[in-house]
Amino acid sequence: MTTASTQMIAPAAAPAELLVGKRLRQARKAKGLRLNQLALAVGCSESLLSKIENDKARPSLQMLHNIVNNLGITIGNLFADRSMSDDIVTRGDERAIIRMDSTGNSRTWLECIVPEDGGQFLYGSIHVVDPGGGSAGAISHHGEEVGYVLEGMFELTVKDRIYTLNPGDSFFFTSDLPHSYRNPGTVQTRVLWVNSPPTF
Repeated sequence: MTTASTQMIAPAAAPAELLVGKRLRQARKAKGLRLNQLALAVGCSESLLSKIENDKARPSLQMLHNIVNNLGITIGNLFADRSMSDDIVTRGDERAIIRMDSTGNSRTWLECIVPEDGGQFLYGSIHVVDPGGGSAGAISHHGEEVGYVLEGMFELTVKDRIYTLNPGDSFFFTSDLPHSYRNPGTVQTRVLWVNSPPTF
């Protein structure tokens, strides 16, 4: 039973990594912001923001959310305009991913599961978190979110309360509550995560 479950969850091939720097730069220019203006609003150096826009550095989830929030877009918007082979089904090896800043060998990334031409009412992704990895800080936004732990151990902090979840556990909260997460375990964690509306 464990083998069958693992086979259903694991994609046949590694999803394609989505380089978001160009999209962030386009969104910044469309909003009429200079690099130093956005860096000041986000709270990072102009040099780091330049590296992110040139895909030479990856932001943490918290920083990426802060950047897109200041640009008036969502993380889901970064997946837009990718051509997919099927309008209804996305194969495991076709999902786009966004990798976050790595702390040592602890990686965190998002695998998009909502087609780019959809997502008017919700955004969904699989959060994949290596041991020790996480969101690197709290975020908050408009909406509601629900999640289901597929694999591994998951520590979720909502407001000031810490919850430890295991495979089969789920969660729900309003997105305006500050929330963060990390993988306190020794194996990779995978969490199916859905936001409505797509403000993440």
